[in-house]
This record gives sequence, C-alpha cells and structure tokens, in this order.
Amino acid sequence: MDRDTIAGLLLARLGDDRPGVRTRERTWTWDETVRESAARGAYASALGGDGPFHIGVLLENVPEFLFWLGGAALAGATVVGINNTRRGPDLAREIRHTEVRTIVTDRAGLALLDGLEVGVPPERIVLVDDPGHLDRVAAHACEPAADPSVTAATQMLLLLTSGTTGTSKAARCSQGRLAALGHANSAKYGIGRDDVCYCCMPLFHGNALMGLWAPALASGATVALARKFTASGFLPDVRFHRATYFTYVGKALGYVMATPERPDDADNTLTHGFGTEASPDDKAEFARRFGCRLIEVYGSSEGSGMIAQDPQAPPAALGRPAREAVRIVDPETLETCPPAVLDEHGRVLNPEEAVGELVDQEGAARFEGYWKNEEADAQRVRHGWYWTGDLGYTDRDGFLYFAGRSGDWIRVDGENTSALLVERILRRHPDVVAAGVFGVPDPRSGDQVMAAIELAEGAGFDGDGLRDFLAAQADLGTKSAPRFVRVSRHLPTTGSNKVRKNLLQAQAWDCADPVYRWTGRGAPDYRLMTEADRAALRAEFAAHGRQRFLPA
Repeated sequence: MDRDTIAGLLLARLGDDRPGVRTRERTWTWDETVRESAARGAYASALGGDGPFHIGVLLENVPEFLFWLGGAALAGATVVGINNTRRGPDLAREIRHTEVRTIVTDRAGLALLDGLEVGVPPERIVLVDDPGHLDRVAAHACEPAADPSVTAATQMLLLLTSGTTGTSKAARCSQGRLAALGHANSAKYGIGRDDVCYCCMPLFHGNALMGLWAPALASGATVALARKFTASGFLPDVRFHRATYFTYVGKALGYVMATPERPDDADNTLTHGFGTEASPDDKAEFARRFGCRLIEVYGSSEGSGMIAQDPQAPPAALGRPAREAVRIVDPETLETCPPAVLDEHGRVLNPEEAVGELVDQEGAARFEGYWKNEEADAQRVRHGWYWTGDLGYTDRDGFLYFAGRSGDWIRVDGENTSALLVERILRRHPDVVAAGVFGVPDPRSGDQVMAAIELAEGAGFDGDGLRDFLAAQADLGTKSAPRFVRVSRHLPTTGSNKVRKNLLQAQAWDCADPVYRWTGRGAPDYRLMTEADRAALRAEFAAHGRQRFLPA
C-alpha cells in the first residue's frame, strides 16, 4: 500500500524488528506494534454499532492508545482523543458531539464517565485494564491489512481543540494529511530512524500526534511513552530511554526549567525538541542548561506548513512565509499589512498598521473543516482564504513573527500593548513558572493590563521585587506594566498545558486567588486587594456608567 496514508505507513513497518514503542516496562518492535494494531482494528470492527465509525480513546499515554490508533487506521475508523482533564457536562458534550460509538478506556476513565449520558452502551466500552482484555484482543489476531475503503481522504482523527479562547471544536484530519505531516515533520525536525522520541505530551492532542508519533512512524524512529508529563520525571525518563527528541506545549517547559538546577543537567541524550510558546529566553536557557536545541514553530490542529524555517531568522521570529499566499492582512480592508518598525528591543512601534491576522490565501482547499460545525468552518474560510485567527507581523527583511491570539493586543491610554511580550517578560522572573496576560476594563475608559502568574514551589509574592524586576526590563513599554497581578499556585490550563486565558479574563480580579493592584502613577506599587477594594472598584465603574464591563 502507498505511504500516503497512515495505514500504508504502518504496513510498511511489517517485519521491522527495530523498537517501535517502549515504556519503562516493555518494548514492542515495529512489527509487533503493527500486529497489535491489526488485532484491535478487527476488534473494533466486530463491536459494530450505529453511526459513524468513531472510536473514542480515553487513556493516558499508554501503548494501548497507540495500538488503537493504528488499529483505527487499518480499519478505516476515526479516533477521537478524549481529553481526560474534562469533567462532567463538558466531557459528555464532547463525546456526544463527535458521535463516538465505541470508547476505549480504563477504570480511571470509566470513573470519569460514571453518571454521564454519552450515548455509548456498556457493551461498547472497552476496558484495557480488565483481566480479560488481552484475551479478547488475541481472539481478533489477524494478518495486518488495510480495509479496502481506506484512502488518503479517509478521516483519521477528530482533534478536540484546546479551548483556550472558547468552547472546543473537533478539527478533522484525514489519513493523507497526517501521513504527509509525518513525512514533512520527520524531515523538518530531523527525526531519523536512530532517534528515540520521548512522548510526554498527551496523545489526544495534535502536538504529540503530528509532531512526534506520525514523524516517528514515517521514519521508523522509536516512540518512548510517559503516561503523563511530570517535571520531576522528565530528565530521569530522558536518561532511561536515551531519548534524543521530545515535544512540548505551553507551560510544561516552564515546569521543567523551574526544577532545581544541577551540575549534570546537560548530561543527557537530548539533541532537539519541537513545540510552541517558548520565548527566545526560554530557548536560550534550555540550550544552556540541558544542551538541547528547541525548534519553536507555528501550527495548529487545523492547519500547518505556513511558515518556512530560516537559520538566519532573528531569535523572536518564526521564519519566513512558506509561500507568497501566506500574508499578514488587515481583516477589515483585506490589504496586506506593511512591515513592522522595530526598536532596538524588538518592540513594534507601529502596531496599528503592522499587526494583522495571519492568512493563507490558498489554504481554504487544504482546510479539512470541523465536525458538524458550519459556523466554525465559516470563521476559518472567508473570501476564499484560510484565516488562522492568530495575529502576526513581518519585519522589513520579510521574517514573520507571532503576535498572539486574537485579543492579545490591549489598548491602554490610546496605545496598543502586546500581551505576548509582557508574558515573555514576566516568565524571565526566576519565581514565575507560567504567566497569562490579558486586558481588563478600566473603570473610566479603555482597558488595563492584568497578569496572572503561577509561582514556583516555595516562592512567595514580593510586590517590591516585582516592581524592581519590571523596571529593569528594557523592552517593557511604558504602558505595559500590569495594573493587576493574580498570584496562583496552579493557573487553570487546558489538557495540553496551555493557560486558559479566556477563563482568567472572565474572572478578572473576582477570583479565589489573591490579586494585587497598582493604582496611581509612577513606579508600580502593588497592594493586596481586599473586599472593600473590590467594592470601591465596582462603585467606580457604576459612577462612570460602565457596570456592563464588570466581570460576570
């Protein structure tokens, strides 16, 4: 079978005795992996059921997840990776919306489903830690082959988006697109047959599937599984598996760098890693401490391949547009935005005209859409173009920069300030593990900057120390210092460790965590907000007729 499908890539691994999947307890060769997958594909087909052939997998990063993923590919089924951080109605809604007809889980997952109406009868819930599970799988052992219906267009995944900016959607991904990403990313990120790819990001997310599993399958590299990410387990796992490559998302990288530094940190086998949301400072510090190069990229579950890497790119740039059709445009005029004028610190001096939305004028045909969500499809495809919903700008040399998600530019006193830049600055503080920055309403007009920070274990908030730290940051704009600072031990995140800024923004200063506020002019003077302070602030909104802007 051609290697333009995931099924074809799997079948090409038959007879391959190199390690394919491994945990601390056991290793499966690629040949064994394909045969395990084939048995589960046959098992899934035998379970039957009404509706689309959708298999929901509610598991941590265990070999069973990968075996069912491969089985679905061979059987022509779709895998819905169920986010195990979801609870209650949200969890049930996502399962029902994606029309799952079989659920593969374990007893921990079954407990999450208890009492929920998910539309899947008990006889089509497969428990992988049930004593008889492997016997039932063995009963469906067969010579691996792809169902005759499988083509490059066969739907392979429904990826539930992380929901950082709203309700999650189910992005469609075909076998052809995932296989193409496997080939492209193995070349782009330098993943070869001798690599050991450490998978600590959740397999229900596109980062692990598109950035690690598919490239490893395409190149014949080894996938080393961690059940879930832990900062303390990261380096011991890397050393145990002799891992050379890994992927990261969100604040997971911050957790690793927040562990106490040891003289032998660089004594490991890692050579490179791929991910998103690492700042230039993060990349430099990770390379210094662990001897590993980080490849920061732009991509999403819905689309990728818009940015071409360039070794000459400035540290903060993603690269160059991959083709002429990839542009930064003004969403109102549809005109291409002029280049940004940058100061010596890399700040954009003309954001009003230079910052726009990243679009691909030829990308509409490549966008595979969302599962039964025409409204979301229409937001992505307008005027025949693919709209990412993300902000960016280019410099005068044509390099492209990520400027945050929609809404990440905050209007303060008539000037635009970048939430993304303030987040990167706050993460330089040695006590800050993660940060989310967003706009909150000013009681008189416009917005103010609010930051939510997660402190490292054992650290306490020092308002004077933060003031002095901010004063020392030459690239912090005069309007960018946060007026409010929420101090947390654990910021709310998505299942892929992205900070849920939409929730933080909705709560603003009305939250369970302590919030410090700076009023007046001059240097920041952060004082803990009391209930009396909150009441006075609400009264100030009322006095100016702006109650409608108060947090719900």
